Amino acid sequence: MGMLREPLDEIQSCGLPSALEVMGERWSFMILRAAFNGLHHFEEFLGELGIARNILSNRLARLVEHGIMKREHMPDDRRKIEYRLTAKGLDLLPAMLALRQWGEKYGVGVPANPVLCDTRDGQPIAPIAIHAHDGRPLAPVELEWRNRADIGKALQAPEDDAVRPRLNVL
Repeated sequence: MGMLREPLDEIQSCGLPSALEVMGERWSFMILRAAFNGLHHFEEFLGELGIARNILSNRLARLVEHGIMKREHMPDDRRKIEYRLTAKGLDLLPAMLALRQWGEKYGVGVPANPVLCDTRDGQPIAPIAIHAHDGRPLAPVELEWRNRADIGKALQAPEDDAVRPRLNVL
C-alpha cells in the first residue's frame, strides 16, 4: 500500500488555489482586517491602510466580485457607498485569526494589542487549532489522509506504521 496524499497535480479540485486566487496577496487581507475592525467606506480604508487609491479600488472590486464583501448605497445619501462583509467574508475570520496568531508567534514575537476576547467573560480567544469532530484538539501526528469512502471506518493498522497516510511532520 502506497502512502495516501492529496493529488497535488489536481489543483482544480483543491480549495486552496481558489482561495489564494481571491485572497492570496497582502492588501486583500489588510482590507479584510480593516473591515473586521469596523471600516466601511473607501476613504476610511484609504486613510487607515495607507494604500494607493488604485490598488484599494482594484482589491475592493475583486472582494465584491468574489462575494466576500458587498457594496451598498447609504440609505441617507445614495451617492455614498459602504463596503460590508458578507457571510462568505465572515467565514474568513478563523483563517485570518490563525494567520495573525502565527505571525505573532513567529513574526513579531509578541501578542498584539488590543486582544480579541470573548464577550461573555472578557477572556482572550484560544489559539486557533484543529479539532476532531467531538471537539478534541488534534496534534499534527494525529492526522491522516483517507479516501472519502473510508471516513468513519476502522482501518486495519498496517504492520509498518510508516505507510500510514500521515501528514509530513517532524
